[in-house]
Amino acid sequence: MKGLLVMKKIVLTGGGTAGHVTPNIALLPALKREGYEIAYVGSYDGIEKKLITDYKIPYTGISTGKFRRYLDVKNLTDPFRVIKGFAEARKYLKQYAPDVVFSKGGFVSVPVVRAAASLGIPCVIHESDMTPGLANKLCIPVAYKVCCNFPETLKLLPENKALLTGSPIRSELTQGNKLSGLDMCGFTANKPVIMVIGGSLGAAAVNKAVRDALPELLKDFQIVHLCGKGKLDNLLLTTPGYKQFEYITEELKDLFAMADIVISRAGANAICELLALKKPNILIPLPAASSRGDQILNARSFEAQGFSMVINEDDLTTRLLVNKVHELYTNRQSYHDAMTHSGQLDSVQTIINCLNEAANNKKKC
Repeated sequence: MKGLLVMKKIVLTGGGTAGHVTPNIALLPALKREGYEIAYVGSYDGIEKKLITDYKIPYTGISTGKFRRYLDVKNLTDPFRVIKGFAEARKYLKQYAPDVVFSKGGFVSVPVVRAAASLGIPCVIHESDMTPGLANKLCIPVAYKVCCNFPETLKLLPENKALLTGSPIRSELTQGNKLSGLDMCGFTANKPVIMVIGGSLGAAAVNKAVRDALPELLKDFQIVHLCGKGKLDNLLLTTPGYKQFEYITEELKDLFAMADIVISRAGANAICELLALKKPNILIPLPAASSRGDQILNARSFEAQGFSMVINEDDLTTRLLVNKVHELYTNRQSYHDAMTHSGQLDSVQTIINCLNEAANNKKKC
C-alpha cells in the first residue's frame, strides 16, 4: 500500500493595488499542479480580498498600516496597526504551518513576511519595479530569495538572494477572443481599437487626457477605457465607439485580444503583461512628485528596448496624445517585432522552482 501523499502548503500575500495581487493569481494554476495547498493573507478589506476570493482561495485578513516617506498624522497610529497585524499573522501562520510564503509586496506583506521569518518559515519575495519598494526593503533581510523583473535590479539586491525571474503573467490573458471583446463593447470589426488602462485605482490625469481627446480619437479609433473604481464619466456612457469599465477581471483577456494599441500607466506588472501579449503601447508613468519614481524608470527601460512610446504626465496635452496615438498605430509593427524578440523568461516556472527549493529546505531543517 502506498503511503499518503503529504501536500505542501503555501501562503501567498501582497495587496493594496491589483499589481500586488495579479502575479499571485498568475501562479495559482502552477501551484495547484505542483500539489500545493494554497492560502492567502491580506488586509481586511483591500482589493486583494475581492480578487482572491473570486478564485475560491481561503483568505485571512489582518490589520495593516501604510509605510510612508512623508509626514502624516497616520504615521502615529499605523505602527500600532502593523504590530497588531504581525501578531495576527504570526498566530495564523503558527496554526496553518505553511512550508513557504510567497510575497508580492505592498504594505500588508511586511507583517506576514516578518512573522513567517520569526517562525522559521522561508519567504520568497518578488519585486516588480526596477528599484525595491519600501515594503520589500523591510522584508529583504529575512527573505530566502528575492525575485525581480529587471536585470538592472540585481545589483541593488544581496547577491546570494537575488534571482531574475520576470513577472508571472496570467496564462488566460493569452487566450482571449477578439470577437467576444468587440461584442462586449458593442464595437465593429472594421475600426481599430485603443485600450486605455488607468490601473486598478484609476489615473485621473490619464482619464482626463483621453476623454478630452475623444472628439479627435473617435474619428479613427474605437476606445475601451478601464478607468478605475468610481471613475466612470456618466456623461459619456452613451458615446458611440467609447466604452468605460471601472475594472475588469474575467473578460480582460478578450479586451486585450481586441486591442490594437494600448495606453497605460507604467506599473511593472501592467507593462510586463503588455510585453507578454506584444501590444504596442504608450506609457504615461506616474510622475516622481506623486511616487518614488519607479514607473518612470520602468517606462524608460521599455522605451530603450523599443517596446513602448513614453509621454511624461507633465507634458501631456490633448494634441500630443492624439499625435502619439497616430504615430504608434502607424509604426505598430516595429514595436510588435521588438517585443517578439525580447527573449522573455518563463517567469512562472522559475518562481515555482524557487518555491519548491525553499519548501524542501524547510522540510530538511
